[in-house]
Amino acid sequence: MFKILMVDDERNIRKLVANYLKNENYSVVEAVDGEDALEKFRSEFFDMVITDIMMPNMSGTELCAKIRKENKDIPILMLTAKSALDDKKEGFKSGADDYMVKPIDMDEMMLRVRALMRRSKNAMDKIIKINNVVINYENLTVVSGKNVIEMPKKEFQLLFKLISTPDRIFTRMQLMDEIWGYDSESDDRTVDVHIKRIREKLADIDDFEIVTIRGLGYKGVIRNKPDKT
Repeated sequence: MFKILMVDDERNIRKLVANYLKNENYSVVEAVDGEDALEKFRSEFFDMVITDIMMPNMSGTELCAKIRKENKDIPILMLTAKSALDDKKEGFKSGADDYMVKPIDMDEMMLRVRALMRRSKNAMDKIIKINNVVINYENLTVVSGKNVIEMPKKEFQLLFKLISTPDRIFTRMQLMDEIWGYDSESDDRTVDVHIKRIREKLADIDDFEIVTIRGLGYKGVIRNKPDKT
């Protein structure tokens, strides 16, 4: 299930869009302004961002520009009451992929969401390649040379989250909320157990690793970065 970050300071619009997306089988996280959105973006894995432009604390264009510095591929759809050409130019210059003027036609929005998802590298294949190692989200495998390692879903999701956002520290609680859900009855020791199992299964792979940050949680580290050509 693809996850979308929905950002709008107007609660009714935010809830309307979020509920529509959920009815179309997307997972949705809501943010009330740009600052809130940026904090959530940095702590969770998202496949797409939908954001209003005019918001307090941090505008949608500011948010878009900051996200683009951290992730060049994630699709961003802007929703705004502004329709002037200069406003659209400002949105696209900040890094937006598409632009819709309020009031939003929900059916048209879904067509645009699907089109952006198809064009997105994240949504097309969900594959991480590090030298000769391929981490494939579709079949929950890590392939290193001729060695194919199949992993249980939770272990794989945990690995994918950490390696897809290298050097970013996640607390155990953040990982629990993301992988197991807010309503899970498991405690954060579950994360430690899964990390141990992942390390055991991938012990022969030295292109990346999961590093323990004492007192905080974990982060993924790419050890042998591919040479740039």
